[in-house]
Amino acid sequence: MTPLTPAAVEFIPADYFAGVTPGSIFPDSSRPLELDVGCGDGTFLLQMAGHYPERDFLGIERLSGRIRKICRRAVREGLTNVRVIHLESAYTLSWLLPAGCASRVHLLFPDPWPKKRHAFHRFVHPDNLAGIHRVLAPGASFLFKTDHADYFEEATAVVDQSPLFTRLPWLDATEFYPTTDFEQQWLDQGKLIQSARWQRQELVL
Repeated sequence: MTPLTPAAVEFIPADYFAGVTPGSIFPDSSRPLELDVGCGDGTFLLQMAGHYPERDFLGIERLSGRIRKICRRAVREGLTNVRVIHLESAYTLSWLLPAGCASRVHLLFPDPWPKKRHAFHRFVHPDNLAGIHRVLAPGASFLFKTDHADYFEEATAVVDQSPLFTRLPWLDATEFYPTTDFEQQWLDQGKLIQSARWQRQELVL
């Protein structure tokens, strides 16, 4: 077996301007693939991969320092079911990844852009919802968490009003779903964490 290296953990597409095939990310494209959008330092991503060895996990992150850290940790922990891509999330979801490739998309504690004049930068808007819908397999789930009450209210309203998704209850309390680095920071400060989950719906033309 080829030794796992940081270079093997980082997924670098052969062509950033052409779509990739599922088999180019992981060799067995029949396994469930989950996406961690804006995966931060990889705390959630790596714990999920360790707990669910039967699934594959791709983290999307735009900061190179975080990418290097995740790659080193994945090697230390021997996680062959983790890949991470150094790219902007909206482009990755809307254009690069294969349509219908993901069983779940996790968007956990994205930047809330708290100032009103910056709110248009928030990730949950119709264009990005279309990208999330594109990469999800039929019936797959989109999961969202934030500590920012205004962002939660705005984001859930946007998704609930979209024909692309239908709201589901949050996960059962017994299901393993680790905290992210940001979540632990907010919990330590006593902040309220809010979460929502939706199922991908087929568009009727």
